[in-house]
Amino acid sequence: MTGDLVTGHPQGEDPATEHADTGRASGPAPGSAPTEPATTHFGFAQVPAAEKARRVASVFSSVAPSYDRMNDVLSGGLHRLWKSFAVRQAQVRPGMRVLDVAGGTGDLARAFARQVGADGQVILTDINNEMLTEGRDRLLDQGLPVASVLCDAEQLPFADASFDRVIVSFGLRNMTHKDRALAAMTRVLRPGGQLLVLEFSRIWAPLAPLYDAYSLNVMPWLGERIAGDGDSYRYLAESIRMHPPQEELAAMMRTAGLVRVLWFNFAAGICALHVGVRP
Repeated sequence: MTGDLVTGHPQGEDPATEHADTGRASGPAPGSAPTEPATTHFGFAQVPAAEKARRVASVFSSVAPSYDRMNDVLSGGLHRLWKSFAVRQAQVRPGMRVLDVAGGTGDLARAFARQVGADGQVILTDINNEMLTEGRDRLLDQGLPVASVLCDAEQLPFADASFDRVIVSFGLRNMTHKDRALAAMTRVLRPGGQLLVLEFSRIWAPLAPLYDAYSLNVMPWLGERIAGDGDSYRYLAESIRMHPPQEELAAMMRTAGLVRVLWFNFAAGICALHVGVRP
């Protein structure tokens, strides 16, 4: 492995709920491309579909230096517990190949790199150069020369059936065409391999007003005072509302070609981990 940048509930506890599905919905084969929509959402705003990636890139270029610190502040450190659960659920073993999509500052890649050992490989990808560079440099500082690839998750530059695990953590909601990204991630999985999607999701309805008040008002306020960028954190809060809820995302994963789709809710549904298997 190299460190080069290439273009191209807590331990021992179960999450609050778990849902499983063993069926497979009919749909396009992995990797097929649906019709291009004219517009898409950027937070609550509608923008030309071709513009979303540029706007998202601008957001993450701005927040990259303070990204992990702000995650700790905004979630009270819970994001680390959710990621730890995802790592355990992945059950990565020595010799496996793992793809970390939209891996940002590399905390999941770091955990997986220690698990795959010298005979395995972890590849960290992101569409944003500032985030990817931040992650690559941190990994190198810790003696983990993980390969880093600057690429679009909707057009992954990897061969079919080349990874045992693919994970995307808090990145799917920012992608313009989530169905294409899911299809691309399914395509590069080996048969029997798992796709894990860790993402903010739909909170239990009775708690929604309180959560909305916090995330739509307090989050941007904290973003402005701690990171000097309230607008980016307003977008991030709005993007959560536009992301498919648990059942809908599970259906999208089945359409992408995955089976045995299940999900785990955390913190009453604020966050969820979805897992699917490529047959």
